[in-house]
Amino acid sequence: MNVIIIEDEKPSARRLQRMLAEIGISALTMLHSVEESIEWLSMNAHPDLVFLDIQLSDGLSFEIFDVVNLKSAIIFTTAYDEYALQAFKLNSIDYLLKPIDEDDLKKAVEKFNERMPKQQSVTLDFNDIKKLLVNPIEREYKKRFSVKVGQHLKLINSDDIECFYSENKGTYVFTNEGRNYLLDSTLEQIEAELEPKTFFRVSRKFFVNINAIKDMISYTNSRLQVKLNTFNEQDIIVARERVKDFKDWLE
Repeated sequence: MNVIIIEDEKPSARRLQRMLAEIGISALTMLHSVEESIEWLSMNAHPDLVFLDIQLSDGLSFEIFDVVNLKSAIIFTTAYDEYALQAFKLNSIDYLLKPIDEDDLKKAVEKFNERMPKQQSVTLDFNDIKKLLVNPIEREYKKRFSVKVGQHLKLINSDDIECFYSENKGTYVFTNEGRNYLLDSTLEQIEAELEPKTFFRVSRKFFVNINAIKDMISYTNSRLQVKLNTFNEQDIIVARERVKDFKDWLE
């Protein structure tokens, strides 16, 4: 099966590439913009399957179809909510909600494999999809989080957060004032709400804010240790499989 990934966030693209490899699918080509995708698809044979993000660095991925008559099956990867996803169901398009779950990925690929021998073509009305997406060009990430302090609610601006971390089945936010607060959400739920250019998941336990990084030190087994401006309650270690993506994210 010939598969390509079109995704502007390189860490997300590499994560999906690794997840596909784990189920025996090789996605050697990764494209990151509308312009790059149009150029590649105009010069190469179209793949069997495309994993396609809606929002790319230079516009909506739908713009690709204004130029290229794509002959591939499409699985959209998106961070949009359930209301917006009704558009995909109505148009018989498969989609994966970010952050992508391994089981959901397997099911989407299985569904594609079942449909592939029948050579079923799906007529897509991308204008209908765009109408159901509320301001998709301006993807909004969470600017503040609410936490309980006794009987009170406290608002914390995202810019004031050094890291999110999990400990003893709880999820915490740590601020640049040196305080930590318990959240109701899990790290998985928070992931889709964070600006990916600002926050990176260095391990299963930690998201760090790029603006709070004070130092980075080589660590055992090809890993990195991250030092933040204030947080010093425990070591923050970049998992070995995330080091390359982390370095790309820093740039």
